[in-house]
Amino acid sequence: MENKITDKLLPKSITTLDDVKDFAIYLIVKESVMFHPDENFNDYININNNEQSFTKEQADKRNDLMEQCFSVCEKENVDIYSFMSNYA
Repeated sequence: MENKITDKLLPKSITTLDDVKDFAIYLIVKESVMFHPDENFNDYININNNEQSFTKEQADKRNDLMEQCFSVCEKENVDIYSFMSNYA
């Protein structure tokens, strides 16, 4: 599997609503991923070549960041689905 995605610009952590917004924008703009907060990044498939979009390590990092997004949104009493969809 040829995977050209790098984690160089991937956020290190999500601690604020601005970080949640930035992560959503990062996924869409930098990685060209149409995502859903409930989906496991290990399950994403590139429709152009029918291969996994991310390596296991890359997907696990993104899953961890998404969990952090859920935590921040819960703490701030913000609906993650509507909040992230504002940037999709």
